[in-house]
Amino acid sequence: MKYDVIIVGAGIAGLTAAIYVRRAEKSVLVLEGKVPGGQIINTLTIENWPGDMGVSGAELMQKIQKQATELGAEIEMEEVMEITKLNEGFKVITEDGEYTAGAVILAVGAEDKKLDLAREDELVGRGVSYCATCDGAFYKDKNVAVIGGGNTALYDALYLADIAAKVYVVHRRGEFRGDARLVEKLQHKNNVEFVLGYVPEELVGDKNVSGVKLKASGMVDEAEDERVLDIDGVFVAVGKKPQTERFMGLVELDDNGYVIASENCETSCYGIYAAGDCRTKTVRQLVTAAGDGAVATAGALDFLANKKK
Repeated sequence: MKYDVIIVGAGIAGLTAAIYVRRAEKSVLVLEGKVPGGQIINTLTIENWPGDMGVSGAELMQKIQKQATELGAEIEMEEVMEITKLNEGFKVITEDGEYTAGAVILAVGAEDKKLDLAREDELVGRGVSYCATCDGAFYKDKNVAVIGGGNTALYDALYLADIAAKVYVVHRRGEFRGDARLVEKLQHKNNVEFVLGYVPEELVGDKNVSGVKLKASGMVDEAEDERVLDIDGVFVAVGKKPQTERFMGLVELDDNGYVIASENCETSCYGIYAAGDCRTKTVRQLVTAAGDGAVATAGALDFLANKKK
């Protein structure tokens, strides 16, 4: 089946794009291989979405998805395996079939980076987690560590501070990259301790995590060479990895795998646009993802209009 626009990814960038495509009365298909809404659905409280302070990630994405579908956007739960350029438009191949489109918007987001420690994969669900809101309840009155220095790590630590007995926040630098307001909130939590200038070196424990061995990063002079934290859980929040490997060769990627795109969300392949966390940009927030969705749609619609001239 042919669509005017196919959007790969049903996070906030992809669904916003779908809304704008339908408002232009063009046909649109959104393809999502995992869960609609993206990773934000695991966030219990969002404080930086304009006009809806305190909304949960799941609630916000349900609203946006409902708006898109009520406008006529089609959403299919299919993983996109490959996109090929045709003489006219593009062929999008999924695990279940094939579709064609006049233009494509890549909004595939990014997944959590790992610590790359021995036995990390083995201990997932046994003390290693990448989602505090998903697994935090399992650590009630226990000791945990959050690894990372950005907003995600700080939000995770705030959430866990109301559940766990003790929360260590481990960051390789001497100060956090996240918002000062979040750092201040954590400083007022009696059960939160900042462990700055360290990186994880080894997960301790047999069948389950019982601790984490840290080594000095060299970024904080007063940090001892090594330190061991006795904990029951490690929550990893060290950044994201874009889900773009399958598009290598179709669009140009940077050294970290992000789709190289202009401020107009244009990629190196004429007719393909990139929106949200998967593209090169300096700020990755909900509002910028939504903005990308609108901008990428404007580009796609202009591309379609020019083809008809």
